[in-house]
Amino acid sequence: MIEKRVRMGLVGGGFGASFQWHLEPDCQVTAVCDPSEEALERLSSQHPAAESYRSYDELLRHPDLDAVGVFTPAPLHARMAVQALNAGKHVISAVPAGLNVEELESLLECVERTGLNYMMAETSFFHAEIIFAREMRERGEFGTIFYSEAEYHHEGLIDLTRDSRGNLTWRYGFPPMLYPTHCTGMIIPVIGERFVETQAIGWGDEHESLRDNAYGNPFWNTTGFFKTSGGHAARISIFWHVAAGGTERALYYGDRASYIMARPEGSPDTLVKIAREGRTLTDANSYPEGDVCSEPHTPPDYFDRLPEPMRVKTGHGNSHTFITHEFIRSILENRRPAVDIYEAIAYTLPGIIAHQSALRGGESLRIKDYGSSNPDRPS
Repeated sequence: MIEKRVRMGLVGGGFGASFQWHLEPDCQVTAVCDPSEEALERLSSQHPAAESYRSYDELLRHPDLDAVGVFTPAPLHARMAVQALNAGKHVISAVPAGLNVEELESLLECVERTGLNYMMAETSFFHAEIIFAREMRERGEFGTIFYSEAEYHHEGLIDLTRDSRGNLTWRYGFPPMLYPTHCTGMIIPVIGERFVETQAIGWGDEHESLRDNAYGNPFWNTTGFFKTSGGHAARISIFWHVAAGGTERALYYGDRASYIMARPEGSPDTLVKIAREGRTLTDANSYPEGDVCSEPHTPPDYFDRLPEPMRVKTGHGNSHTFITHEFIRSILENRRPAVDIYEAIAYTLPGIIAHQSALRGGESLRIKDYGSSNPDRPS
């Protein structure tokens, strides 16, 4: 274990300003960077002792820097992460890890070559409901999870496709399936399997942003159907334009128990179990059924797993302090973080392939498994 505080550099004063690095006892922010004066001021006000930079190259030359947080527009994530790793810095990056197979493979090569830590800051992994479901599966309480699904619905993103000066941002026409990790990060770590095959269907209209964007993307919304490495079924839907409440939710159907996260229309988190003991029912086809019990369920906040100063409510389901703490501890304890490079690829790549499937009218496509840092993970 390294006996020192991790010296962090933060890049990106938008989303990057929403993390509580200043509350992590074993972290010191020594440098901040953003080309925007307003965003840089936001970071500097949070971390007044940090050196301020307008240039990323200059920040990476800062003499007191162990790690870098990349919280920049999505098309920059992979390139900036690789640059920091090659400069000898551990990296935590906002999602997604990359936008194509080549970027993901370049990032993987760099992490394996340098031996440095890479973590993708996937918020859904640290939602209380997902922590609960992960640990429920680890205890074997689901039995077999034979079907899972997740939804990320975000109407209103059109307002973010232009900046305050009217210039187009990276979100203009951005393909929904290239931002899959709020869904895959809810399913894959819970079921303990990889996605290995997909068919996807997209929908779009004649909106200008779907006719002339830099991605060649014609879709507002895309739904992907997936086969898992265990031979099970999964579905994810990512919608930018939908007459429904915004949501990040999942459900898991098992043969012993199921867990259904709350819907924006009002249903609560629900835990469903088949009694292991008690009366046995028989359905119309003479199949035996267990006695099913369904009840609302509120998971704990798990704040007791954080240092006292970090037990505060944050964005994205109170995940930000958990992300911060996990990254810092992984460096100090000389271990891979929970959402390491292998998990990052496993959460990101299915969306890339699903988008290709949707562009081909729903053609079935295979998804490569790039491995795991856990040798005991089921294949």
